[in-house]
Amino acid sequence: MARHPPPGPPPEATSRGFFGVFRYSRRAMELVWTTNRRLTVALALLTLLAGVLPAAMAWVGALIIDAVVAATRVTQDTGVTYLDRIFMLVAIEAVIVAALSGAQRGISLSQALLRAQLGQRVNVMILEKALTLELAQFEDAEFYDKLTRARREASSRPLSLVNRTFGLAQNLVSLLSYGVLLVQFSPWAVAVLLIAGLPAFFAETKFSGDAFRLFRWRSPETRMQMYLETVLAREDNVKEVKLFGLGPLLLERYQDIFRRLYKADRALAIRRDGWGFVLGLVGTLALYGAYAWIATAAVASRITLGQMTMYLILFRQGQSAVSAILSAIGGMYEDNLYLSTLYEYLETPASETNATQVRGPAPDDGVRFEGVGFTYPGASQPALVDVDLHIHPGESLALVGENGSGKTTLIKLLTRLYRPETGRILLDGLDLNEWEESALRQRIGVIFQDFSRYQFLVGENIGVGDVRYFEDEERWREAAAKGMADSIVDGLPSGYDTQLGKWFKDGQELSGGQWQKIALSRAFMRAEADILVLDEPTASMDAAAEATIFEHFRKLTQKRIAILISHRFSTVRMASQIVVIENGRIIERGSHEDLMKLDGHYARLFSLQAAGYR
Repeated sequence: MARHPPPGPPPEATSRGFFGVFRYSRRAMELVWTTNRRLTVALALLTLLAGVLPAAMAWVGALIIDAVVAATRVTQDTGVTYLDRIFMLVAIEAVIVAALSGAQRGISLSQALLRAQLGQRVNVMILEKALTLELAQFEDAEFYDKLTRARREASSRPLSLVNRTFGLAQNLVSLLSYGVLLVQFSPWAVAVLLIAGLPAFFAETKFSGDAFRLFRWRSPETRMQMYLETVLAREDNVKEVKLFGLGPLLLERYQDIFRRLYKADRALAIRRDGWGFVLGLVGTLALYGAYAWIATAAVASRITLGQMTMYLILFRQGQSAVSAILSAIGGMYEDNLYLSTLYEYLETPASETNATQVRGPAPDDGVRFEGVGFTYPGASQPALVDVDLHIHPGESLALVGENGSGKTTLIKLLTRLYRPETGRILLDGLDLNEWEESALRQRIGVIFQDFSRYQFLVGENIGVGDVRYFEDEERWREAAAKGMADSIVDGLPSGYDTQLGKWFKDGQELSGGQWQKIALSRAFMRAEADILVLDEPTASMDAAAEATIFEHFRKLTQKRIAILISHRFSTVRMASQIVVIENGRIIERGSHEDLMKLDGHYARLFSLQAAGYR
């Protein structure tokens, strides 16, 4: 397995410096605000309330202590008056404590509700973005790294950032209120309070950046771990895993990745916590230095016993507030770093088209390929070179060639999953790039060799061929009859309502040939489609079954364009036009009879295959 270099220079998200990375905070706040305005307002108000109440509680506590001390020094009658004051102050403190507890509970409830809504919102944003991207982007490893990073961390980071922001506000309010009281003792006490927490803060921020760089670096490794989990634990892989004895090998590879990742995590955790402990001692020394200072002032009678207690509480709570503020800022910095992965993904350029045409100027012209060339991203050799084709309505075209010759690529270009790099493709005399996407897709029904086996009901597996009729049982039945899957459905326990696959309860598994007939039926869901494409749709069937299906298919497509890809020449010979592709180029074309007379590449392949059946 390829090993990755150690983390290098900071990525773009960290290259703009500590404060530059906070540019995502506003976007996160907007995201939370638009998710639920009422909860956001409630969270803000409760946070402010929770910030003010601790100082009020310390102040009332000081008044209680001073009242108690004063009561011990006066006559009995006057002492009764002080007792009334003490009881009133205790009652006020009890109310403050109850209010603080309620505010904290409210904050916890608001955060829990926002967490659920925001997590769903971000996941939907990620999936909605995926719907706008090109097939080529999904086949790009760097894009998958972006997607992996966004899905792993970014869904929880916006709320974390907002919670830290509100926590920062709460602690700032608390610190301000502490400072107003503490400055009466000495402005230097406030200065010591603020400065003592800075060393630990700078260390924490530094290690947050290191952790993020480590996170970005390991994306390919994490994706490989996820893939190995899929191979080891998915029913469609388990046969070969057991048959070839791959389990121990793949499990060891999985564990090896973990060991490498854990080694880096452990080294970072040791440095982070070690420096955190050492620099945290600065704050501890400041706290106990302040204790001695305040106690000395009380002994010298410069402050009362109640004031001493209040100042000690204020300094301890103030130090906690400073620590929380600096921790929140460091955490916000870290959240912004991780949010950069979300917005890096969401800002991935998507293809933009203003095409609005829903019909072409020449309905009888069919499909034309004019000088079409295409190379897959990152490939050194072109997949198609200077391809010229013309298929009239009512004609059938068979594509013949070895695996990798470019047959399926040609179909992907026709369906606009890719766009030609050179040349153009026309439908009804109009360039495909000018067709409105949904109108174009409705014109074409396709079944690829690697069709999807959805863990849905049988009817839904057919209905995916046209989402407009996804739940239309009548359309299911019509399509199943055309795809010769109706007899299969009739034999299932609940007919079209039978669950397929083994992921869910009472699911039924089909054979490869049965799945192919279900997939073939999808192509017929689009009743108005006048271009039907079958890309090796019968590879799991025997020759007789395939011949029956293609003969049936030929009758159903007499007035349509039919494009067939198959390695069985007994089927290919039915097509009105046969095109032989080699290394992305058309090397022969014509009817079966014409190509046999030519005695070229097609004739040799046909003769070799025919000899195998003798």
